[in-house]
Amino acid sequence: MNNVQPNPFVIAEAGKCIGCKACELACFAVHNDHNGVGAAAGTVTVPVIPRLHVIRTESFTLPVQCRQCENAPCAEACPVQAIRQEEGTIVIHEESCIGCKGCAMACPFGAVSLYKAYSNGRVVPQIQLKERQHSAMVRSAKVIAYKCDLCRTRDHKDGAMGNVPACVEVCPVEALSLVHPDTSVARSRTAAAMRL
Repeated sequence: MNNVQPNPFVIAEAGKCIGCKACELACFAVHNDHNGVGAAAGTVTVPVIPRLHVIRTESFTLPVQCRQCENAPCAEACPVQAIRQEEGTIVIHEESCIGCKGCAMACPFGAVSLYKAYSNGRVVPQIQLKERQHSAMVRSAKVIAYKCDLCRTRDHKDGAMGNVPACVEVCPVEALSLVHPDTSVARSRTAAAMRL
């Protein structure tokens, strides 16, 4: 008998999503306060890197994001244990990530992406990695994995932490919802998501 507690996750209804990307921008803003994002208009000095990605096909538009797998393949693939389950969320500890891409390869949903790391609006250099460029060795940018963490460290107006992810809160057509698999309504949504 498996005693693993199901993790909550965000699910999207493809029939409702209009592809406005408000979810991407809200995600980016929540996760980049250390880069001055949201301080004042026109001050964003880093690329917009959300932890979910809206995709468009001929038949639908839908955000691709982490399903917070209980036995997360991304965590199993990480050689430095930078990905761990904490309080019902699969979390990447960015300071420990070595950018090996194992997690991205292991994710069955394509929800893990690797991008350059930024701190205080600047690219973080990779300390031990240098690339040859025109016969000179130069430091390259540190690359780290990013994925949805359900906005677990987000401050809410009422003082609570992580109640509803920013993407769910800002969706103008309510295409996104936070699913708690241990409820009966969520079980039917989970089954529908698995059929996608």
